Amino acid sequence: QVQLVESGGGLVQAGGSLRLSCSASGPTFSKYGMGWFRQAPGKEREFVATISWSGGNTYYTDSVKGRFTISRDNAKNTVYLQMNSLKPEDTAVYSCAATRMLYGSSHLQYDYWGQGTQVTVSS
Repeated sequence: QVQLVESGGGLVQAGGSLRLSCSASGPTFSKYGMGWFRQAPGKEREFVATISWSGGNTYYTDSVKGRFTISRDNAKNTVYLQMNSLKPEDTAVYSCAATRMLYGSSHLQYDYWGQGTQVTVSS
């Protein structure tokens, strides 16, 4: 069982930055691929980024490439999402998730989910 808790969301102006954190419980964090997803009001959940067990592989959805960076610190059982050059269309609830796979871009591949943190970008 893995429990995930996100933090770092908030209100920011367009062009600003935020760093989301996701803290995981359990001794086997380094054996899970991790991902960030987001869901805006009235829209389906959307894949944002994923990172492999060791952090050596990362993958992003096209709309955030060059602006967002996913990273992890296995010693701290934490995965991060650095978000720069934020746009109003990035407004959503951001959730982290853990998969037993190396990494994944589909929510169907994930086994554990956090509650989510709200990110609001004003224009």
